[in-house]
Amino acid sequence: MAYRKILQVGDPILRQISKPVEKIDDEIISLLDDMKETVTKAEGAGLAAVQIGVLKRVFVISIEDEGYFEFINPKIIKQAGVQKGKEGCLSVEHKVGVVERPNKVVVKAFDREGNGFKFTAYGFTARAICHEYDHLDGILYTDKAVSIEDAQ
Repeated sequence: MAYRKILQVGDPILRQISKPVEKIDDEIISLLDDMKETVTKAEGAGLAAVQIGVLKRVFVISIEDEGYFEFINPKIIKQAGVQKGKEGCLSVEHKVGVVERPNKVVVKAFDREGNGFKFTAYGFTARAICHEYDHLDGILYTDKAVSIEDAQ
């Protein structure tokens, strides 16, 4: 495992659309491990591969008391409800913004063994999934924020 440099807003890679993972191999497993180490050291809630310069449809999120969840080729298949709250981003340092997101999401994805799964999330976890999912399409939370301010 290795800590990877997190790209910052202004880097054109963050605006690119990530490509689907064709094969889950040692390279993808290493990527997932590096992403978990990177997001842990950065004290973040999630990280998309594009944020470390890898244009693959992969992200990880950390759920308090439950550990890390890995999503390969995720697709949000259902959304419900509305929540509005503050978000930050490891690629947009020292800023937070208020963003409206669904309160519930259902995601289909693959795990590191290539098994398909469905994951239902609510509240903050749904927010984190939507945030990371947006990264895969070159979207930053600042594109959707109704306001942005300096982080405290």
